[in-house]
Amino acid sequence: LVVPPFHIVRYRMFSSVNAFFFTQITLKPDTSMKLLVRNLARNTTEAELLAMFQEHGPVQSCSLVMDEQSKESKGFAFVEMPKAGNAKAAIVHLNGKVVAGSKIRVKKAEVKNAE
Repeated sequence: LVVPPFHIVRYRMFSSVNAFFFTQITLKPDTSMKLLVRNLARNTTEAELLAMFQEHGPVQSCSLVMDEQSKESKGFAFVEMPKAGNAKAAIVHLNGKVVAGSKIRVKKAEVKNAE
């Protein structure tokens, strides 16, 4: 049995004699999260990056951003994980880790506004 994560919201109703508590449970699906990985060494491969993140859960997609002319890494990548909890664990464990001589930075990718 797998129980999805949920938020508990408590409402307090006072009476002159006792305090009554009402609890409302709201189910919240565990949605995917896209991460931005910065300050990668230029020789880091997509396979190495994928293996590093798979230690924290399944990876939906992994794309190392490459320079079109030189075909070398630009030093950053995007990793999408299907479970936000696993993505948050990856952020905690991998942000600031030294990989191939570079201290990488991992954070949630910001949504780009289409104007």
